[in-house]
Amino acid sequence: MGFLAIDNNAAERAMRPIALGRKNWLHLGSDKGDRTAATLLSLAQSCLALKVEPFAYLRDVLDRVSTHPASRIAQLLLDAWKPSRSP
Repeated sequence: MGFLAIDNNAAERAMRPIALGRKNWLHLGSDKGDRTAATLLSLAQSCLALKVEPFAYLRDVLDRVSTHPASRIAQLLLDAWKPSRSP
């Protein structure tokens, strides 16, 4: 039995919010707005795929990153992240 899906429906469903909002985000306020939007949307989709609440992750990581030891920075990556406190 193979482990790959026979279709790409999951990928297409993940891309749907971007396609629906494309015209709304045509002018995001600056020339760098598109890059910022792409970064935040990628983060949000990754969080959803890993069943992590995006705002909680971003807030916690931004609060901790300045004091977190560089040798353990991998702990703040999305797939290894554990909240520092309960909500």
